[in-house]
Amino acid sequence: MGERAGVLVSRAVALVAIIAAVGLLPWLSGRDAALSLLRARSGEQEPTPEVLEAIRRDLGLDGGPLPVLGEWLAGVLRGDFGRSWANGGPVLPSVVSGLGVSLTLMGAALVVTLVLACVLCAPTLVRGARGTLRGGRGTGAAAAVLAALPEFLVATLLLITLSVWLGWLPPYGWRNPQDMVLPALALGIPAGGALGRLVDDALPEVFAEPWVGLWRSAGCGPGVLARAVLRRALPALVPQFGLVAVGLTGGAVAVETVFAVPGIGRTALGAAESQDLPLLQAAVLALVLLGVLAGILANAARRWMLGPGLSDAALSLPAPVTGDGRARRLVPAACAAVLAAAIGWGLLLDPLAVDLAARLAGPSWDHPLGTDALGRDVLARAGHGAAATVGVAALVCAASYVVSLAIGFLPGLTSGAADIANAVPPAIAGILVAALLGPSTLGASVAVALVSWPMLAAHAAALVSETRAAAHLVSQRAIGSPPAWILTRHVLPAVAGPLARHAVLRLPGIALAVASLGFLGLGAQPPAPEWGLTLAESLPYVERAPWAALVPAGMLLLLSALAVSLSTLPGTRGRPA
Repeated sequence: MGERAGVLVSRAVALVAIIAAVGLLPWLSGRDAALSLLRARSGEQEPTPEVLEAIRRDLGLDGGPLPVLGEWLAGVLRGDFGRSWANGGPVLPSVVSGLGVSLTLMGAALVVTLVLACVLCAPTLVRGARGTLRGGRGTGAAAAVLAALPEFLVATLLLITLSVWLGWLPPYGWRNPQDMVLPALALGIPAGGALGRLVDDALPEVFAEPWVGLWRSAGCGPGVLARAVLRRALPALVPQFGLVAVGLTGGAVAVETVFAVPGIGRTALGAAESQDLPLLQAAVLALVLLGVLAGILANAARRWMLGPGLSDAALSLPAPVTGDGRARRLVPAACAAVLAAAIGWGLLLDPLAVDLAARLAGPSWDHPLGTDALGRDVLARAGHGAAATVGVAALVCAASYVVSLAIGFLPGLTSGAADIANAVPPAIAGILVAALLGPSTLGASVAVALVSWPMLAAHAAALVSETRAAAHLVSQRAIGSPPAWILTRHVLPAVAGPLARHAVLRLPGIALAVASLGFLGLGAQPPAPEWGLTLAESLPYVERAPWAALVPAGMLLLLSALAVSLSTLPGTRGRPA
């Protein structure tokens, strides 16, 4: 009961902290709110002390942050989100309109997600029901590759291939039903890959349970077995479905930006860029609450699906069976070799040298992968961008590892906060941090670090609980061994190693999150050669110079493939968190 109360308290504190941070953005950002309002309304008016003072009185900023926060929260409870600093109009209609567009897009993306997930796991389900599944595991390689692709990268590739090259679908806008196709695919393909991989990985383990053989010997047909196995496998995966829904919320920010969709994500990003704080506060609050609601609904669905025969843990999953890993080791080795070769070659070239005479040039001897809109060498920027992308990700990964290792010993006080952090996608955290610190590499690092620790912390807490319950530690306590000695000699070594391997597997994903913030303009700023920023800068010229966009996209694809291949190596799956 005490642990459950701690979870509820930490969840409430984390949610209040996010709401307070959103409401206090004018003060936390360190920028003069009156000056921001003046710039938004008129860029030509002189910011004299008298004008700024009048604006502060009009906004009620003289009384300090707490009265303003209280007034804002009271207005939110009444359905009044204030007025835009940019145009003076009410914020609520813009938020409702953007939220309606985003929910429509997410509904279409959810259809794509479910269809793709069914297609990916159907072969394993059919073979298992017929009794022809061999090897103890499904064929989730394709699902894993799709799950590792970030939404902004899928959106870019779809825009280049289906719109620019083939001309099948419109590239921008939100006027006709066909405008929804590319954004829905961009959101639904990674989400469908994630769900398909989860189900595909779980099905072979359920088919290996003893009761399946008993049902088959009793004459149950493949259809009956398939339904029963799904009923057995899905409840444990429903919380992960909630995380996929949260991913749709965060991915909508980048996808709406790529395809110029007037949704809530693009509204929040535009408000952050223009420092329209009332609109930013309302949009971010809507996105955060949408993510939290997705998690709550997923947990409720899991409780509904768990019948009495499942909730008592009468059935247990066997350990996953892994085969020979020599072939699978070739894939990460090949990806790492190609990345190392491209990065090493690019590091020999100058990423900032401008050659206006060679703008948007194709591959040549002087520029092996062409040039961008300023005549800068694309290969050079890809090579030097590795430090700005993977190097920053390594620092974030190390910080998350240290924090998670410490948090793992206090699961009751931190699991609720982890739930809230899981409900905040990196793009939303990036918008908040950019409003506080400004768009920068540091801001992107902080934003990704704020949302990358929960999964590591959950794994650490599970390892700590398991290690403390071990028989040899019980005997150590029985003979009077000091707690500090048990902690440093037994518990920490048992937790640190597996958690470090888990953190290394998350490194490519963190790098992709950093790149996504750079793509959105919330991370590294020009002329930095960061991969996400380079990809964003090349999109306006994709018809004339597709190489400039395909090279950073290819580097990110190789990074995704490396993450997938590492995660499927024997011995890297570990114990469930």
